[in-house]
Parts: sequence; C-alpha cells; structure tokens
Amino acid sequence: MPPDKLSLESGKTLGPIDIVYETYGELNRDNSNAILVFHALSGDAHAAGYHSHSDPKPGWWDNAIGPAKAFDTNRYFVICANVIGGCQGSTGPSSINPDTGKPFGLKFPLVTVKDTVKAEAALLDHLGIGRVLATVGGSMGGFRALQFALSYPERCRLIIPIATSGRQSAQNIAFNEIGRRAIMADPHWNGGDYYGSEFPAAGLSIARMVGHVTYLSDDTLKRKFGRRAAADSCGGQDDPFDQPYFAVESYLRHKGKAFTRRFDANSYLYITKAIDLFDLAPGCELLEPGFRNCKSRFLVISFTSDWLYPPYQSEDLVNGIRANGLSVKYHMIESRYGHDAFLLEADKMKDIISRFLDLDGTKKHYEVEEGYPIS
Repeated sequence: MPPDKLSLESGKTLGPIDIVYETYGELNRDNSNAILVFHALSGDAHAAGYHSHSDPKPGWWDNAIGPAKAFDTNRYFVICANVIGGCQGSTGPSSINPDTGKPFGLKFPLVTVKDTVKAEAALLDHLGIGRVLATVGGSMGGFRALQFALSYPERCRLIIPIATSGRQSAQNIAFNEIGRRAIMADPHWNGGDYYGSEFPAAGLSIARMVGHVTYLSDDTLKRKFGRRAAADSCGGQDDPFDQPYFAVESYLRHKGKAFTRRFDANSYLYITKAIDLFDLAPGCELLEPGFRNCKSRFLVISFTSDWLYPPYQSEDLVNGIRANGLSVKYHMIESRYGHDAFLLEADKMKDIISRFLDLDGTKKHYEVEEGYPIS
C-alpha cells in the first residue's frame, strides 16, 4: 500500500512501504465508525479471530474485539496494522532493501512512535477514512494511540490509552537495554547481518525472558509457580545450571524459546528503541504541553498490579489532559495480573469502554474517577 516514500523524524526516508493490516466488522456509509487498534511490542495485525481451523489460538485481543465485546464489530469497523519496523509483514529490518536486494538489517533507519502513526495515517488514507471514531492501545499501543491524537488532532474523536504512560521511564529503558545487549552479545547476531545464516536465538530468548517478567506480577508468579521444582529439575546432576531447577525457570525458558520462532531479533532492537524514545513532552517535567493541540476526548485505564506502567503514570497522563481543559475519564481496575491485565481483563474493561464509545464525543469537560476500583 502507499506511501511510496515516508519521511521519518530522523530526516531519512523509507520506502516503498508495505503495511499488513486486518479489519473486523463493516465500515458504515459515512466512514464514521472506524476504530484504530494499536498492538503492543510483541503483537501484530492479527488482533482477533482465527485465520484457519488449524490456528492454535485466536488473535491477541480476541476477548475484546468481536460481536457484543468491548469493541463490538456489529457496530464498529476495527483496524489493526503491524507496526513498521516489525516482522509480521510490514516493512522492517528483515524486509528486502530495494537498494541492495538484501535484507535491511541495521541499514534499516531508526523509526519512532511518531513515524509509526504517520504510516498508519497513510493506511487510513488508503482506506478512504479521513477521521476515526477512536484510537486504542495497551502498553506500546497506548503510546501510539496517544501520539496519533497529538499528530492528527482532527482525525480522531476518542482516545483510549490502556496500561501505558506519556513517556518511557528510566526503569523501563533499563530493562529494554538489557534485552538489546543480550541480542547484540549473541555470537550469531553478526552486526545484524544474520539473515540466511544462524539466527541469534539465544540472545533474543534472554531478551524475551527479561521482558516477560515485567509483564507479570509478583502475585501471578507466586500463585502459578511459587518455589515449586520444575518437572525436569536437574536434581543432583554435575551441572546445576544447564537444566532448570524451579518451575518458573522452566516457564521462562519456554517463553523465550517460543518467542524466537515468531519474532525477528533486529525488530526487537528497533521497536524497543522507538519505545524508549517516546516522550509526549520532551524537556518538560509535566505532560501538559504535549496535549495543547489535542481536541479528542480521553478514557485512561490502568491496573493496580501493573508495575511496568504503574497507575501513577496514568494519573500523570490524566493531569496533563486535564490541564488543557480536555474531557477525560480515568478508571483504575483492580487486577492481580500485572501489566498483562490489559490483555486478560477484557471483561472488566467491556462496560467501561462500551459506555465511553457511546458518548457524544463533543462534550468539553473534565471527568476523573481517580482510583475507581473494578473488582
């Protein structure tokens, strides 16, 4: 799909660009019921349903997208695209560089969250949609939903950032840097030029293990594993580090290995760097300046046990929105699932989101339900 060339925030250009996307529901006659859903770091365009009967599981947000669900496809036209820089069909470091005929690798230009929403605005142009009813996303998807409101204030009525923040914290940058260094330390990474040869699976697996821990909560790990021994515990073997002793170790190794079968190591580098660079109000202590040109209404959702993007960061968002006289609702949902709650607690979000989407969208006032518990 267009554009042939995309001007990036870095000053470089990228193109021609492919964007892989999926849609759910039907676009109405006046193109006013479109909802743009943004996936998180490891997600993709396949947000709901099954591609075939052989699929082991549905799309990553199937519990929220579909008939009578939070994003009711009997009423709304839902669009989800794989991010540029990704590895699920949209142009990224594993794509063929038209100048060399080989995969880009590290010749792929640095992309930012602002660049990714620029590409998705071009997707909307391609689909003939001038303005969406809403943008929504959790985690990195929340970054993109917010950035769309800043970059294209005339093109979105409602914004729903979930389990996210207005800028990446130092703690989260640190976790992402550990993951990147693990990949780059893998002997098979080869400066990013590993395509057609040995894949840096060990490094990417470790990066995923580190990241995955941040998605969970202490309560989740305690309930699921505790200090239980692994089924394949190494026991008294000579090498106490080769095989996992604890069940949680075995679980993380499984998650890391599974991730290497579906994700590109270079894409992990590029996407996490884009996440780390995200900041709605660069150089400012508060987020208020970032929302000065916004015209949308906001629904901000956080989860009590999320320590990757804890509720106070959502409250910073709310304060920044409020300071500009914009309409905002805030719900903090009680959950024991940690950051993954935005994927798992669809039932708790359903009525909140449905009511918000039903509102007029022209009302200009501030509404906050700080600390609102949903059990």
